[in-house]
Amino acid sequence: MGYLKKIRFSLATKLVVAVGLTLLLTITAWAYFNIRYQQKKMMANVFDASDRLANTIKLGTQYAMMRNARDDINRIVVDIARQQDFEAIRIYNKKGKIKFSSKSEEIDQITHINSPVCNACHYSDPPVSGLNTPERIRIFNSPRGYRLLGIISPIPNQPGCASNACHVHPEDKTILGALEVVVSLEKTDLAIEKIEKNIISLACLAFFFTSTIIYLVVLKFVNRPIRKLIDATRQLARGESFSAVEIRQDDEIGRLALAIETMGGKIADNQARLNMQRDEYQNLFEIVPCLITVHDRNYRLVRYNREFAKMFNPDPGMYCYTAYKGRDKKCRNCPVEKTFRDGKLHCSEETGLNKDGTKTYWITRTSPIRNSKGDIIAAIEMNLDVTPSKELEEKLRQSERKYYAIFNNIPNPVFVLDFETLNILDCNQMVTTVYGYTREEIMNKSFLDFIQDKDLATQSSRLKTTAVINRVKHRKKDGSFIYVDIWISPSASPWGRVLLVTSSDITNRLETEQQLIQASKLATLGEMATGIAHELNQPLSVIKTVSSFFIKKMNKHEKISDDILSTMLVKVDGNVDRASKIINHMRQFARKSEMDLESVQVNEILERTFEIFSQQLKVRGIRLVRDVQDDLPRIMADPGRLEQVFINFLVNARDAIEKKWDNMGRKDDDDQIVIKTGIERKNVVIEIRDTGEGIPERLSEKIFEPFFTTKEVGKGTGLGLSISYGIIKECNGSIEILSESGNGACFVIKIPVPVLKSMP
Repeated sequence: MGYLKKIRFSLATKLVVAVGLTLLLTITAWAYFNIRYQQKKMMANVFDASDRLANTIKLGTQYAMMRNARDDINRIVVDIARQQDFEAIRIYNKKGKIKFSSKSEEIDQITHINSPVCNACHYSDPPVSGLNTPERIRIFNSPRGYRLLGIISPIPNQPGCASNACHVHPEDKTILGALEVVVSLEKTDLAIEKIEKNIISLACLAFFFTSTIIYLVVLKFVNRPIRKLIDATRQLARGESFSAVEIRQDDEIGRLALAIETMGGKIADNQARLNMQRDEYQNLFEIVPCLITVHDRNYRLVRYNREFAKMFNPDPGMYCYTAYKGRDKKCRNCPVEKTFRDGKLHCSEETGLNKDGTKTYWITRTSPIRNSKGDIIAAIEMNLDVTPSKELEEKLRQSERKYYAIFNNIPNPVFVLDFETLNILDCNQMVTTVYGYTREEIMNKSFLDFIQDKDLATQSSRLKTTAVINRVKHRKKDGSFIYVDIWISPSASPWGRVLLVTSSDITNRLETEQQLIQASKLATLGEMATGIAHELNQPLSVIKTVSSFFIKKMNKHEKISDDILSTMLVKVDGNVDRASKIINHMRQFARKSEMDLESVQVNEILERTFEIFSQQLKVRGIRLVRDVQDDLPRIMADPGRLEQVFINFLVNARDAIEKKWDNMGRKDDDDQIVIKTGIERKNVVIEIRDTGEGIPERLSEKIFEPFFTTKEVGKGTGLGLSISYGIIKECNGSIEILSESGNGACFVIKIPVPVLKSMP
């Protein structure tokens, strides 16, 4: 039954049946009309032959009839009737009486007027005198079972007949009788039957062969390819891996196969991607680290992921509010209900209890799930556990409170500055204590407003590029000034890139340092007292000699020549200037500095140092060697403090050499102090080298500590090198010791050359 149904709905069957029926109808119609044509043609030939024979008989018997030679007429009729296929030849008179016949037993028989022979003419009154060939023909069956053809040929009244004396016929009689020729149609019917059989056989053969060819063509080029295409499409429908359709035809089905093959490849690729996405989404649905559930309109759980099952272990079809919160009715503010109501996404924050009784916080998001018609059939809910975030928020709030408590209680002013504009974004309470400004007064003002410096652009650049700025002069709200050290730390904040700036008031420390430096200067002057006295004694001796000479001359009332007087006064004047210069230098050296850096030339500072200290070394017999490089770049320093540094190093070098002499018990004329200057990698380098006893390696790291000294008690304060170290650091410089015990010491001072800004 299934096979018949398959055949019934087969496209090939439909094509074969449709084409076969069309072909059958066409061939049948052709056979039918051909048979009809052959029948008509053969019958027409028989009709024509019979009619010609009848006319021949009439012509053959006409002469005998004229002579009334009945025997001749009868012999003619009988002889002709003996021919094959002739059944009978009859001649009727006008009354229907058979006058002559090939069958002697029929002579003188009278045929009824309504018989088929007579009815051809006598069906009307008066009888018809002229008949067409079809009207003169009758076909009837022979007792022997085959058909007979009878043709009636009227015998007209000829002029010869009307005037002949043998049997006079009136001239008004147009028909004298009729000649009937009966011919057998047995052979004709057999021929027609044979033709019919041949035509039908030919039609059947044509139908069979044509149908077979059509069937084979349809089977090969339609049925089988279509089966392959059906199998391929079913394979696609089942989602199986698609294989190529092996149809190599350059026709519509071949192009259809190629199109299906191309479509199959694309569908396979799309299916693979869909499968991958499906698996990916399924994996995501299962392993995503949050709770995902699907709810129907009754708030029952339709589906849920692994995380939800692990946390709540729900029963199938459980209500969501029962699974989540153990409730027996829907939550009052339900995002799922809102989603079903308006079809939009909703978000809320929910709380619940874990199995261990701890409180849990969730961020809940709901979204509708629609069918192909756009109707909402379910809602998906995603819950993200934000309990750690909530705990972190609480810790953050506590941390912020702690931060602000620490921030406001830091014992130094702290500023939060915008990285680009250096505007103050925040500050702690110590700003008010140190600077006198309230937080509201300085918010969004520039930090540069505090700085008392002509070159604010340089200070702005230093704030953005350095970590520490020492000894910056700031102005307070009351107009007074303080010195601060600044520590800068870049950071990120809600405001963006910021600078955390901490300032430390060092005014008191600097004043103390200034006092120590001043004390060190005075101590240095005390240590140089002998040399300074000797330096002053020379001009005083000259002045004393000149004054004594003048007194003697005056007591003797001797006249002093103008040349001598001029020479003496010039010497007095020059020595007075020399003494004044020494005294002014000492007074300037002893004066407190302003703690400001300025552009200075190192060689000039060294020259001033030589003026005040060279005599000290000369008196003690220590040679001072100067190896200075001309045209050194200028540096930023306090000239008074830098001179004090050089004097401190010269004093230490002098003491090291004298200590060496004491240990040796004699002087060494080769002992010397060498001062060398130069430039190295954008740094001005000053080397102070002596030939003293050197510094032991174990003491190299301690000599710059305050109050540390290797001198005997009463011969040193231990502040000289410490103060010198601090002064060089204020110039952003460094001090390096190159020394070996017994081989002298070398102090290398490096001070950077400031970068000059290019002119706009």
